[in-house]
Amino acid sequence: MNNAKFFFVGIGGSGMLPLATLLRAGGAEVAGSDRGLDQGRGSAKFDALRAAGIALYPQDGSGVTADATVVASAAVEETVPDIVTANRLGAARTTRATLLAGMFNAAALPIGIAGTSGKSTVTGMIGRILHAAGRDPTVTNGAMMKDFGGAGALVGGGEAFVSEVDESDSAFPLYAPRVAVLNNVTLDHKGLDELRALFAGFVAGAEHVVANVGDAETAALLATLPRERLTTFVVEGDADLRAENLSPEPFAIAFDLVAGEERHRVRLSVPGRHNVSNALAAIGAARAAGVPLAEAARLVQGFTGLRRRYDLVGEANGIAVIDDFGHNPDKVAATLDTLHAHPGRLLVLFQPHGYGPLKQMGAELADTFARRLAPGDVLTVPDPAYFGGTVDRSAGSAAFVARIAAAGAEAYHDADRLLGARRLLAQARTGDRVVVMGARDDTLSLLAADMLRELTQSGGAR
Repeated sequence: MNNAKFFFVGIGGSGMLPLATLLRAGGAEVAGSDRGLDQGRGSAKFDALRAAGIALYPQDGSGVTADATVVASAAVEETVPDIVTANRLGAARTTRATLLAGMFNAAALPIGIAGTSGKSTVTGMIGRILHAAGRDPTVTNGAMMKDFGGAGALVGGGEAFVSEVDESDSAFPLYAPRVAVLNNVTLDHKGLDELRALFAGFVAGAEHVVANVGDAETAALLATLPRERLTTFVVEGDADLRAENLSPEPFAIAFDLVAGEERHRVRLSVPGRHNVSNALAAIGAARAAGVPLAEAARLVQGFTGLRRRYDLVGEANGIAVIDDFGHNPDKVAATLDTLHAHPGRLLVLFQPHGYGPLKQMGAELADTFARRLAPGDVLTVPDPAYFGGTVDRSAGSAAFVARIAAAGAEAYHDADRLLGARRLLAQARTGDRVVVMGARDDTLSLLAADMLRELTQSGGAR
């Protein structure tokens, strides 16, 4: 990529930022714009981009030049000034996923991680194992990896290119992994019929597939693959890699890793049954990449987590504040189940990550909250995240909350999330867990930090 020139429209996005970082590290000239930058959101990540030598411009077309390839995600509309300027100048254009897929496929050992939930965590775990094993991998992730200084990408010189592969993008079929990891197939960006077809194509061409047979949809997909190409895993079941004797802790979990006659005790520094499943996926992928099982089991224990994945912001007088990316039914269920494995009431602020997603999966999300909120838990839901553009806003938070409340849960629609935050803080007491939950909005982390600060300054418990 030396001497190549790129301009990223929406460079602060979870998929765009690590790709821009990789290209810059490879010698390309990279610049970009972002609506969040113009709106004053996410300053830390933009500072990091500048520090990497990436020039940032307002999203008004001023940074686009005819000699740069303009990179945009499918979510960027043709009316955005940068795209209008690119079209007027005749600049070359590509999508984030198409560009990433080309880099991924060119690697000697492309390892792709797919599935509705857990992709980012598994990607981070595999990256941690391979890096600690001296394999010098390149890693690109949709989340910030604590093990690598909070970066979304790691630039390495080894054979392995480890990447989260998001099924929401139209370029998903372009990825050709040698090792394909499939966690699960559940409702999220697309309907189940479309997801089944996409994931079946993803695993069909891989030399080796590491897959979760504890998920019924995934298990059904595997029936078409030769057994010698498979490594299966499951939590408390029958598979090539399985987890037994789980010992959950509030912010950790231990288990026995069993593979045939081999058994290893593993203690993760992240909590929850879902993270045990994620660890099995990562260990399976690392073993497929040539890392011995015992070494992979030992090294995964050093994984310190991702930002905004069950991320403990801090505690004030016995009240914990947790920042979490949960946004679809599967992720929300995993977080709530992990929290309810230990004593303490939950005070949850859940911000839907868009009007479109709320329309797509609102009924299933509402049912998840209704089933998994315990007596005494409190939920507040602001209006969905919206940063401009044309979108159908007919499906809002009010009807969503009404469905949850009708099932008997204590749920409120506080259109302004600051009002919802105050509602929760006003009743927080020792032993409670305050959870800020949602995706696609960097300022949720700032809100969680502000809530912890308020609890600290006010004495915390009431």
